[in-house]
Amino acid sequence: MITEEKIKEATVGLLQRASTTLPSDILAALKEAYEKEDSPPAKMQLKAILDNVDIAGKNTKPICQDTGVPLFYVKIGKVYYGDIGKAINEGVMEATKKVPLRPNAVHPLSRKNPGNNVGRNMPYINYKVTGEPWLEIIAFPKGAGSENMSALAMLVPSQGVKGVKEFVLNTVVKAGSNPCPPTVIGVGVGGSADIAMKLAKEALLRPITQRHEEPEIAKLETELKDALNMLGIGPMGLGGRATVLGVNVEYAYCHTASLPVAVNVQCWAARKSSCRIHPDGKIEYL
Repeated sequence: MITEEKIKEATVGLLQRASTTLPSDILAALKEAYEKEDSPPAKMQLKAILDNVDIAGKNTKPICQDTGVPLFYVKIGKVYYGDIGKAINEGVMEATKKVPLRPNAVHPLSRKNPGNNVGRNMPYINYKVTGEPWLEIIAFPKGAGSENMSALAMLVPSQGVKGVKEFVLNTVVKAGSNPCPPTVIGVGVGGSADIAMKLAKEALLRPITQRHEEPEIAKLETELKDALNMLGIGPMGLGGRATVLGVNVEYAYCHTASLPVAVNVQCWAARKSSCRIHPDGKIEYL
């Protein structure tokens, strides 16, 4: 049975994994960037990143002092699961002490910090209903250095694909070294203002090695990655080949008179972890 205690246990495990290790696609991209880099300062920065990841993994410690705010994507299947939100909140509080996670979540105006990463609408949980016989949870802790570089533009349809590309490039140029490049860029196109922003973040959940299923969007992803890496911003803004590790694009149909475009930037510490909780209570980390 999928109980609240199992969801809490899984939440702690997910946050620990997400904070102390990198997804295999990100780690492989960083190693490839290091091998291809010919700028000494950039190569030195990439080596420092890789050494840091190795040390964090061996000692089960966070790979960055900014362990982000706790964001989750939950896919609800045909199973009993109890109060998911309550269980995840309790898991976040326990993980904050156990991992430990930096208590980043504060009241937006008073800046009051409860010290446990839990408050109104935080952790923020995105729900999706599926027909699968399990409960799937994705932990996606997001740091402020990269999140602060997010941007939204309400383009007019006549600007088309060219306008989309220009906006993405200008956003990355403006971000410069602030999001700790090399970064991963999530782009959301279409829908409405809020939908585009949501799609941009969801795009970051997809492995950077997995191109979009539609050829036209896959081509846009490749073209954007190539263009962004020609900017020369490089690791930590010191110049070099690797400004971005990948670009993922998601889209939604939109109003005939509108063309929303959103960019969500992810730093090299592209943390995420997922699991499935099966009807028998087994937790399978993916």
